[in-house]
Formats: sequence, structure tokens, C-alpha cells
Amino acid sequence: MLAWCAEAGAAAIPYGGGTSVVGGVEPRLEGDFVGAVTLDLGALDRVLEVDGVSRAARIQAGVLGPSLNEQLAEHGLSLRHFPQSFEFSTLGGWIATRAGGHFATVWTHIDDLVESVRALTPSGTWESRRLPGSGAGPSPDRMLIGSEGILGVITEAWVRVHERPRHKLSVGVAFESFGAGARAVRALAQSGLNPSNCRLLDEAESELTHADERGRAMLVLGFESPEQPVDALMDGALELARDHGGEAGEVRSSSSRSDAVGAWRLAFLAAPYLRDTLVAVGVLSETFETAITWDRFEAFHARVLEAARDAAAEASGAPTEGDGAPRTTCRFTHVYPDGPAPYFTILAPARRGSEVAQWGEIKAAVSEVIAAEGATITHHHAVGRDHRPWYDRQRPEPFADALRAAKRALDPAGVLNPGVLIDP
Repeated sequence: MLAWCAEAGAAAIPYGGGTSVVGGVEPRLEGDFVGAVTLDLGALDRVLEVDGVSRAARIQAGVLGPSLNEQLAEHGLSLRHFPQSFEFSTLGGWIATRAGGHFATVWTHIDDLVESVRALTPSGTWESRRLPGSGAGPSPDRMLIGSEGILGVITEAWVRVHERPRHKLSVGVAFESFGAGARAVRALAQSGLNPSNCRLLDEAESELTHADERGRAMLVLGFESPEQPVDALMDGALELARDHGGEAGEVRSSSSRSDAVGAWRLAFLAAPYLRDTLVAVGVLSETFETAITWDRFEAFHARVLEAARDAAAEASGAPTEGDGAPRTTCRFTHVYPDGPAPYFTILAPARRGSEVAQWGEIKAAVSEVIAAEGATITHHHAVGRDHRPWYDRQRPEPFADALRAAKRALDPAGVLNPGVLIDP
């Protein structure tokens, strides 16, 4: 099929689950392409081999998250990678977009779970050697991870899998301010305790998701392990949180609809389904995420919230404050010893018939601020076509030249997902 596309002058766009929110699989083409061919990888949906000794599995790229999990469960294992799009996204899509998963610390991205990758390119088969680690030059896997379909079609991968967790604890910890919560989270991220969940909701996000009845900032904190009880880890984390003014709720082994963790979880899982419904009733819902170091976070957070509020108000014709004003919220999805990954949500009155244009105005304004402040244009949503202008400014130009050279070597006709990451 790739050979046919090259001969016919048609674009070839690999397609997994289609959950990209940045235009990663849309045939918005520039250049002299006669059309676009979508390569549906859905039939590549099996766990092919499990290495129980090394605790790894060879899995086809088109398998959806739930099916992947069910097949590994037969062996008592799990990939333990649960992005919000888990239900409809695929292993190949996670690798192609450097997806972020469930864990707030340590195992945050699919990068950490990939042992080797196999892909088909117009110039031949690309298959790396299975290794636990290597210092032999630049990693071939790292070039494919995040390549977004421009270098080849990922067909399968060996990934590191885990025993399913048997010990779990979670709790909601309330703070009087988002700033106090952020300081507590920084201490947690630098403590070496490595919680599996460490999501901090600001006051507005906490109120919106009913995580706290008083509308305080809320830390959703969790630990899990397949072998050892996690009580001591939770005790240590709560001690740190209390040092920063945190007020902990009841520690539970499973969340309930009535507690902070359960309320947030329900809102988190429902969010993608509500987006279209909100637009239908006249509310524009948009999210964007990034990452920045701790020393710059406080000023960055204030600047982005201001820019998001102003852009949403201008694009919707609404006031910046008071009744009818756009709502902006922030939460941490992942945290690192050197910085957080803040995730922002905007709710604004929609302009009937112009929702896409309105979204574009807000997106551009916020992205300009993110780029100007030195943060990344995306932490886990990928680049696609929507983030291209700011990705071009983020990467070093010599690297861009090297990426173009790799593209020319692997895809001489330039048919693979043109316009993503680099120009056709």
C-alpha cells in the first residue's frame, strides 16, 4: 500500500483509534497529492507473545486499550498505561504520539514501557533489537516514539509489562490554596515516594468536579503495588502534605462516588464524552496542557490563566469577570522532581456557527503565551497539525534538519502523514 501511494502520489495516514485532539490523523493536505489513504490498523489487535521471565510482551499496534488489558490479564499482567483515551486508543497510537498514561510519577509516558518497535517504511522494515537498555548510539526506538506516522507505520512492539496491583490506597487532601498544594506536590515529587496518582486540582477545578464541597484545592493522592502493602508510603506522603497545610480525608483501598477521589474520577472519565454535549448546548469546552520547571511555574501559571481568560472572553464576546465570564481551571496530571505538567480547561459561551473559529482564536492566543514562557507546547497530546507553528519554534533547527533528512531517507516520496512534525 505504501508503494502504491508513492507511485500514485497519494498521502498515507496511519490510523489507530482516531482519538487525536491535535489534527494528527486528519487529511488536511498541502502540495500536489491526488488524495489521501487512511491505513486502518484495527485488524492488528493481538497480544502475540508473552515473555514471563523478562516480563515483556510482543503486541500488535492496532489493539485497543481494553482488549490489550484483557489479553494480558490472562497472564496476570498489565501494561498499566491508561491514558484518558484508553477505551478508544491503540498501542501504536500511544507509541506514535508519546502518550502519557495513568501514573503521575516514574512511568508517566509510553517511552518508559517500550522495549523495541517494528515498523514498515517505504524504504523497508525497521525493527530494533530487544534490550533492557543500551548505550549504542542514538536509540532507534526513540526516533519512532513520537514520530506521528511520518517515518513509518508501527505494526508491533515489545513492551514492558507489570504484575497487576493487589495493594491500593487513595485519599483526597484539601488545601486552602492551589499554591500551597503545589508546594506540597513539589515536595512529594522530590521525596522519592513516587505515588501512582498525584493530581492536584485548583479551587475552580475542585468545585467543578465536586471533589471538595468547600471548593478548596484538592490533591488526589494514590499508591499501588503488586507485592508490598503501601501503608507506609501513604503515611509518609500524608506527613509531607500536612507540613504544607494539607487536610486529608479518609484513606481508602477503593474510591467511592461520595469521596473526593471518586468524584474526581467520575468527572475525569466523563469529560471527553461531555465535550460535544457542552458545545451542543452553547458552551465551548477546550483543554490544553504543557510542562515547565518548578522555579518558573508560579509566574507561568498566573500568566497562562490570565491569557486564557482574556482570549476566551474576547473570542466569545463575554466579560472577563462576573456572571457570564469564561471559567478557567488548572490541574496537575503528572509531576516530576524538576517540574509539573499543568493541564488547563476553558469553559466559555460558544459563538453559534463559529465554534471552530472561536476555538482557533483561543488556542492560538494561549499557545503563544506557552511558547513565550519557555514551556512545552504539548506534554502528552502530541503535535499533529494544530501544534505545528509552536513546535517549529520549540525544537532546535539543526534537529529539524536531521528529522527532514530521516524523512527523506525513509519516505523519499514524502507520502507518510504529510504536514505533521515537518512540511511535506
